Amino acid sequence: MRLLFFLLFTALTFAQQTTKVDFIKCNASLIPEMDTKKVNGVVVYEFKVISAIDSIRIDAVNMTFSTVEINGKPVKFKNSNKELVLFEGFTKGKNKLRFAYQAFPKQTMYFNAGSNQIWTQGQGKYTSHWLPSFDDVNEKVVFNLNVIYDKNCNVLANGVLKEVFPDKDKKIWLYEMQKPMSSYLLAIVIGDFRNKVIASKSSIPLQFFIQPKDTAKFESTYRHSKKIFDYLEQEIGYKYPWQIYKQVPVEDFLYAGMENTSCTIFAQDFVVDEIGFNDRNYVNVNAHELAHQWFGDLVTAKSGKNHWLQEGFATYYALLAEREVFGEDYFYHQLYRTSLQLKNAAKTDTIPVMHEKASSLSFYQKGAWALHVIREAIGPKLFQKAVKTYLKKYQYKNVETDEFLAEIKKVAPAFNTDEFKKVWLEDYHFQTEEANALLKKNAFMRMLFETQQLRKKSLTENQQKFTDLLKSDAFYPVKTEIVYQLKDIAFSDKVAFLTLAMQTNDIKVRQTVAEFTTEIPLEFKSQYESLLDDASYETKEIAFMNLWKNFPESRSVYLSKAKDWIGGNDKSLRILFLTFSILSDENQSEEKSRFYNELVDYTSAKYESSVRQNAIVNMLSINNKDTAVLKSLVNATTHHKWQFSKFGRDNIRKLLKEDSFRTAFETLLPTLPEADKNQLQKLLSEKP
Repeated sequence: MRLLFFLLFTALTFAQQTTKVDFIKCNASLIPEMDTKKVNGVVVYEFKVISAIDSIRIDAVNMTFSTVEINGKPVKFKNSNKELVLFEGFTKGKNKLRFAYQAFPKQTMYFNAGSNQIWTQGQGKYTSHWLPSFDDVNEKVVFNLNVIYDKNCNVLANGVLKEVFPDKDKKIWLYEMQKPMSSYLLAIVIGDFRNKVIASKSSIPLQFFIQPKDTAKFESTYRHSKKIFDYLEQEIGYKYPWQIYKQVPVEDFLYAGMENTSCTIFAQDFVVDEIGFNDRNYVNVNAHELAHQWFGDLVTAKSGKNHWLQEGFATYYALLAEREVFGEDYFYHQLYRTSLQLKNAAKTDTIPVMHEKASSLSFYQKGAWALHVIREAIGPKLFQKAVKTYLKKYQYKNVETDEFLAEIKKVAPAFNTDEFKKVWLEDYHFQTEEANALLKKNAFMRMLFETQQLRKKSLTENQQKFTDLLKSDAFYPVKTEIVYQLKDIAFSDKVAFLTLAMQTNDIKVRQTVAEFTTEIPLEFKSQYESLLDDASYETKEIAFMNLWKNFPESRSVYLSKAKDWIGGNDKSLRILFLTFSILSDENQSEEKSRFYNELVDYTSAKYESSVRQNAIVNMLSINNKDTAVLKSLVNATTHHKWQFSKFGRDNIRKLLKEDSFRTAFETLLPTLPEADKNQLQKLLSEKP
């Protein structure tokens, strides 16, 4: 109860502050340090006191302050380790605050020594861990960041790079914004990058960054970027609201991407080559984060209850952009897939979209479906008109759901916004019948639904239909549905259909054959082996493992085929090859030793967490007592990426159930770095 009171008090305090004090501009000079993981800064805030207020608060987590001045004069202040509290020196009207500070951020600013990168992530974590700023999204400020760092690196931040000055062995990068934004959208990225700039149709500079090692992947990573930008600007009907748009991938990012104002950061996982593009590409994330530049950055939800106004919009406009890139059938299939997820989720998830504790699935996918329902009901032109008016009216401000629905009502008075809100936003159920009716507007979706109904019939009854569909130009999910229906049929009865499926040369259809054909008759061996040459790392991996199991006599052939494979950023195929080479009888002991050492090396902190996790999992199956691997597993528990940290903790807890591992970990303790030692000690101290 006391915690609830504190949270309510804090929220009310900031709500009151934003009505009495308006922070207008921030000029911040920052010096991040990789070795010490700290940031020093000098900050100047311009603010206006609108009405009498006793104290002014700026969020600042675990920071130290010096030389705090208001209007050129030193002032007393309070530092609660959560806030900088000012209570003297300011007057009604314009004021200027200046202070120096130091911080050792435990989150939000991440120092990645392995990749020599520093980057930030403000949403859900708060920029106030590295820059005194405002956790309240309703306080919007024009932020100008100057960053001092090693001259051999690149520094990115929000806005336009105005100048770069030399400073001995460093440089000073000066970035400038013209319009206000919420603090959580602030960003800094430091690392070694190359970049390319092109102009959008509306002449906005589009700047794409990539690490030097990945320049060969530039085109496939950023494929369709200009088309997406031009399309969204046209479809939304409101000109891109910032001066420039930058995109940069960083290693071990916490999420798929983040829509920092004018500077999207995204995960290295989406830096792909020509083959990787077919498995996992950046197109959807690219469009989603770009759409946020309008929905979230330009117009920001007032509270968590209205969060769907950001995520639902970004998700829906990303789908519209994908329709422009991949076609109508792809668009409807994506909507169909999310409708199944939402229908299933509603069995246990009773929290509606308009609730601050709604799930990501609700905020994103149900929010997108809600917008699709409106757009289909009132038509694309009226929908665009309402959205355009909404953005113009609330630009650089904060909004609530009713303010958006009011704009819908203005352009389409017959549309019942109250009923819509009740059914789609305030009720946790998913309206499957209404959704399916909208999906059936598309001919491919009608064909898919009809094909699913064939599950009720015998193979004999379906034979001609299957043949015709597999030979047709129908979108791939129709054909993968047929392969799925054949999974439990005797091979001799389905071989002709599988052959037709393989002959489609569609990557997704062939991958489905690979996945559902786990027992491979000799007569199908040659066809199945052709999957090893498909332009999909996922297909190669599935095919390799199934062939390895089915044809032991050909294992040396498969190892020879895979010896130069790498795979995506997680090095999945290289790790696959190393693992099977070590476990097989095909290689000499000297070669096995080299492969073993390479696999152990991949568990170390030199690599991204996705590589390390793959390598650790496989090494634990080969030799779960290897000291280096156990150290890497402990080190995972201290990683900033929560998914990898959890992986480390979960696996150690599992191993500690055996006394021999408890002894092994206890022996390791004195040899570990302090942070690793502390984490392992906590795990050892847990009750079995």
